[in-house]
Amino acid sequence: MSSLIPVLAEPRGPAAECAAAMSPVAVPLVAPLAPELAGTMLLDRDHSILAFNERVFDWARRADVPLLERLRYLCIVSSNLDEFFEVRAALHITALQEGEAKGGYSPASFDALMAAVQDLVARQYQLYNEVLTPALAQQGLRIVSHGERTGEQRRWVQEYFEREVRPLLIPVGLDPAHPFPMVANKSLNFIVRLKGQDAFGRANEIAIVRVPRALPRVIRMPARVAPKEALSVLLSSVIRAHLADLFPGREVSEFSQFRVTRHSELAVDEDDMRNLRTALRQGLQQRHYGQAVRLEVSASCTRFLSDFLQAQFALPAQAVFRVHGPVNLVRLAQLVDLAERPALLFPPWRGAWPQGLVPGQSILAQMRQRDLLLHHPFESFDAVIAFLREAVHDPDVLVIKQTIYRTGADSELMELLREAVRRGKEVMAVVELKARFDEEANINWAEALEALGAQVVYGVVGLKTHAKMLLVTRREGRSLRRYGHLSTGNYNPRTARLYTDLGLLTCNEDLTADMDGVFSHLASQNRPPKLRQLMLAPFYLQKRMVEKIEQVAQAAQAGQYARIVLKMNALTDEVLIQALLRAGQQGARIDLIVRGACMLPAQLPGLSDNIRVRSVIGRFLEHTRVFYFGAGEQQDLYLSSADWMNRNMLRRVELAWPIHDAQLRQRIIDECLVAYLHDEQGAWSQQPGGQYSPPPEPVHGKGAQAALMQRYSQPAAPRKKQR
Repeated sequence: MSSLIPVLAEPRGPAAECAAAMSPVAVPLVAPLAPELAGTMLLDRDHSILAFNERVFDWARRADVPLLERLRYLCIVSSNLDEFFEVRAALHITALQEGEAKGGYSPASFDALMAAVQDLVARQYQLYNEVLTPALAQQGLRIVSHGERTGEQRRWVQEYFEREVRPLLIPVGLDPAHPFPMVANKSLNFIVRLKGQDAFGRANEIAIVRVPRALPRVIRMPARVAPKEALSVLLSSVIRAHLADLFPGREVSEFSQFRVTRHSELAVDEDDMRNLRTALRQGLQQRHYGQAVRLEVSASCTRFLSDFLQAQFALPAQAVFRVHGPVNLVRLAQLVDLAERPALLFPPWRGAWPQGLVPGQSILAQMRQRDLLLHHPFESFDAVIAFLREAVHDPDVLVIKQTIYRTGADSELMELLREAVRRGKEVMAVVELKARFDEEANINWAEALEALGAQVVYGVVGLKTHAKMLLVTRREGRSLRRYGHLSTGNYNPRTARLYTDLGLLTCNEDLTADMDGVFSHLASQNRPPKLRQLMLAPFYLQKRMVEKIEQVAQAAQAGQYARIVLKMNALTDEVLIQALLRAGQQGARIDLIVRGACMLPAQLPGLSDNIRVRSVIGRFLEHTRVFYFGAGEQQDLYLSSADWMNRNMLRRVELAWPIHDAQLRQRIIDECLVAYLHDEQGAWSQQPGGQYSPPPEPVHGKGAQAALMQRYSQPAAPRKKQR
């Protein structure tokens, strides 16, 4: 592998002009990390998550991004904040309510966190109201309020309300016999204050109107009432205009939209259950009604109504958000689809057929010749589907085994597995039932496969199976041969068009034997087998990564080439962070490409001078995990399903695997490391204080993703024959 050293100094591909990025440099040796610094001075994880969303928000602000895509990025930020509250906020609120610090959560930390979120949300709505809405109007795309509608448009809205909306609404007046209704997580609701008396002569003044999720939030007006523009109305505006119609004989004196976010981690007592699938189904029924963690109301909501709701949901004032617009910006993504304006979107991208695969020829036969690398979405995920389809229809294929984490509710891959069972093949599916927010889809697939006779297992109690692998066993003459696919991402054709990921198609006997051993381990729950190539969490992936870091540190102390470049989604595992800090202090040059949360503080004098951290945001969601270690002449490159988080290392089943083929290694280095180290369009650099500085202006050259799209839009060069 020593041939990597000169090649790193002269990279090829999208970032050929950036050779210095990974070449050896002379770094002065400094003292090892002092013991008293261990476990301290790390960046706050939750604020790091918010910093990531600031970087996504920046794409909504950028004038060089197509207009409807800017709106989509704004919606993505709101969706991310929803998940942030659903997963991260409950412990903060509990610490605040109990008035004491617990496990790193304290009233002071909650105050600071909510202040940061309130500021980000305020800037979101400011951008929406002052920039995006006027810009969309200039393009003839408007959301018209009640006050802006013509008489003809108001009549159409009223007809729509009476026909489509009113039959589904059930206004509930509150009294001792009608307590505050159960309000589902993230659902749209109205609170109304009424004057006058009800039918029984009582002055019950508060009513709640729940809006069914089945109704679209953005409604396109027909051309007959909007002949010159593409006009839409919000469902909330339609209901608001006709609230009084829901309360005949009463006067609506105050009202507001509202939306509550609830803690949504499924709490399943795995020590006290008999059937995980049944327990999760029961948990899913309660997920929509967990602990309230955030309340959103309209900016015009009166203090009386907001105080009433705040008390009802037992929330602190910091968790109440007054917004100047729709209480759910996520649903505005529907406008992007309704607009039908391709000129205001990114040019369509369809991944190329993988350059290493000859179309029309057997994929299994090509795998027997060499390992094949797939780089999504620049290369099409169709190749993975074709691999499984060929295996399903090949009469010599006896067994198919696959992990299922996030595959989607409508999956061709899952249908192929069902077809394999019908054709008499042995099918084993390791279904992760606890994949957050995909539990129901996975339960449904598990039941559908079991109904046909597939062997379905749910991994290991207490752990999530996050490893991504597909293994095919085929009879060839008197022997059996295994064909494997390992991936950094999910078996989900839809997200494969939106996320960057790497997949490896291989017949390597060691790798495929290891994969078979891991499948057997997950099914039997016996001790894990001795693996020759794969690294397996939670048993020893973390330990092996620490060993690799320490090898680089030792090379640095000896004055040899010492280089670490890591690309991942999150870096929050303290053991691995401390190992990186020690290696940096011993002279190793370290570059970290971390899309999301990163708790390692970079470029702090005396602590992390030799460590740089950057985060790349682009058109596609960066999802690849690539780990490069250079220690003298020893060069190692791994792909992995795991981020460097404590949960991935110790509470999940994860895999990392080496790339041995020199051409594939170089391709990964060029496309996933060097290119991203010199991206000046979407890369933010962490500064010594933990803040991130945006890309320089003006931007020079192409970003890594744009360069890769250009590369893969060109015909692939002929592959040299292997000797």
